[in-house]
Amino acid sequence: MRLGSFYPVIGTTRLAESRDFYTEWLGFEITFEADWYVSLRRRGGADEPEYELALLDHTHPTVPEAYRKPVQGLLLNFEVDDVDAEWERLVVRGGLRAELEIKSEDFGQRHFIVADPSGVLIDMITEIPPSAEYAAQFSAEYATEKFADR
Repeated sequence: MRLGSFYPVIGTTRLAESRDFYTEWLGFEITFEADWYVSLRRRGGADEPEYELALLDHTHPTVPEAYRKPVQGLLLNFEVDDVDAEWERLVVRGGLRAELEIKSEDFGQRHFIVADPSGVLIDMITEIPPSAEYAAQFSAEYATEKFADR
């Protein structure tokens, strides 16, 4: 199988508010917008990939009837260069409510969590060296790639 694209589609009751959240706070731009669907893209730089995300009215007939429910229990990870700067921008200056305060985890992340208007959790993460206990649980290939220079 050749994969041409892969992106999450969030079923929501708050389409406009969610669109505004992702465009205002996370740098996405609108590539298509209807009253039931919004396609978003975050352009990549020279050394950064492009990302896509879509928002969908969960009651739309393209969704099989048994699944026409708003999103629940979804967490999106955004790995960033400087999570402390994002904490300052989004929570301290931006006024977004932290669902999880910024903290460093033994498993190799410094992160915090906010929520979008639909209740999707946004985990803002910067990787940090894990404790020895957790470092041993990473695959050898991943550990070599991520932690060799630390």
